[in-house]
Amino acid sequence: MNRYKLLFLIVLLIAEFSVAFGQDSLSHYLEVAVQNNPGLKADYLAYQAALQKIPQAGATPDPQLDMGYYLKPMDIIDGSQVADFTLMQMFPWFGTRRAAQTEAGHMANMEFQKFRETRDNLYLSVYTQWFILCNLKQQLLNSRENRKYLEQLEALSVRRFSSPSGSSSGYSAPASVSQSITPSSPAGGMNSMAGMGTSSSQSIPQNNSMTSMTSSGRGMSGMNSNSTGMSDVLRIQLEIIELDNTIESIQSEIKAEKAKFNALLNRPAESEVIVPDSFNKIPFNLDVPSAMSKISAQNPMLGMINQEELAYKAKQEMDKKMSMPMLGVGLQYSLIKKRMDMGIPVTDMNGMDMLMPMVSISIPIFRNKYKAQQKESEFLQQSVREKYADTYNALGAELLQAKHQLENAERQINLLKKQTELANTTYNLVVQEFVTGKSDLADVIQVQRQLLDYRLKQSEAVATYNTMVASTQRIISFKENNE
Repeated sequence: MNRYKLLFLIVLLIAEFSVAFGQDSLSHYLEVAVQNNPGLKADYLAYQAALQKIPQAGATPDPQLDMGYYLKPMDIIDGSQVADFTLMQMFPWFGTRRAAQTEAGHMANMEFQKFRETRDNLYLSVYTQWFILCNLKQQLLNSRENRKYLEQLEALSVRRFSSPSGSSSGYSAPASVSQSITPSSPAGGMNSMAGMGTSSSQSIPQNNSMTSMTSSGRGMSGMNSNSTGMSDVLRIQLEIIELDNTIESIQSEIKAEKAKFNALLNRPAESEVIVPDSFNKIPFNLDVPSAMSKISAQNPMLGMINQEELAYKAKQEMDKKMSMPMLGVGLQYSLIKKRMDMGIPVTDMNGMDMLMPMVSISIPIFRNKYKAQQKESEFLQQSVREKYADTYNALGAELLQAKHQLENAERQINLLKKQTELANTTYNLVVQEFVTGKSDLADVIQVQRQLLDYRLKQSEAVATYNTMVASTQRIISFKENNE
């Protein structure tokens, strides 16, 4: 597989992810992760290096050149032999180089499957961090919205605190207002009746005592109302302070999770990550029989094991070919110097260089080594087949566990959705009752906390469900995930 085909495959996979998950910004970050992640680059370069072993495995052995020079020329009949040059080329048995290339090709495919596995794990990490950020963003928005509710509730409490006792809202009047309503006429009446009889003078103190008791009762009632209204305001302010601390904590956590997300993309930790304000549950239907067939055909771990078995099979074939003789052809050239001594008869070949074609053949008579090599490859194939079955079973069990978890997560989402709707309706009713004085602040705060808790749990459940969908897609392999 050449580089352009690989890049086209990656672009196609990213396009499929964006359709399946419906996240434009997420597909952009997936593309950035593919281009920048150092771990993925390392595995891709290892795959490229493995491809270079294919021509090495199928190469013809280098020819061998032997050169010899006689320090003292060796006399022969028609001259003196000065030097010898021998060139020899060996050839493996027919099909050996092809089997070696096949083995190297399968080893390179193993590196590619490892690259795919790293890529799928990278995608899963990006998806996981993405939905963590989406969940935190949703929690931040829910907390801010809850703070607005508390501010509105605080305004209602302040209004209740400042309302007169005679208002239609049913709130008790403050003590200052109650005291101003009490007239000073009883004291004037007592002075004007000072000269009356004993019976009249005895009834006057009794009326004065009743008046003071009435005035004191009104003052205590106003004081209780005043204290209750002020405590409601303070309790709401305590809730706002606690919520502000929660918001700051969420913002700090978002910053830390963005740093992790940027690390996957090999970007600076402070780089901006655009996260949508809302996210929904990913539509996903898991058909286990269909998914198992896709796992068998697409999962990179199983693909790696398949390529490993094919590599050992090719190696066994290569070992068998190597147990056959190797053939060699060569040429020997001898440099001859003319004989100068005229006393010895010479022929026309005096001083003529000699050229001798040669044929070489290896004789593999020690067979135990070759038999052990073939037996080794056979055992390795059996081992890989067992490893394939074990991995396939483990992936099947993991898929069934994922289906169970997805169903539970979906039920949890539906439950929290209903609870949120009921809590929202309850909150509106209890606020109205609080305004009319039929319920106290503790009821409102309890329902409001419950509503916020349901919203946060619902957001977290959706994020968990989406992450589990991505994890399930990794088991199947992200390839062709919309089929």
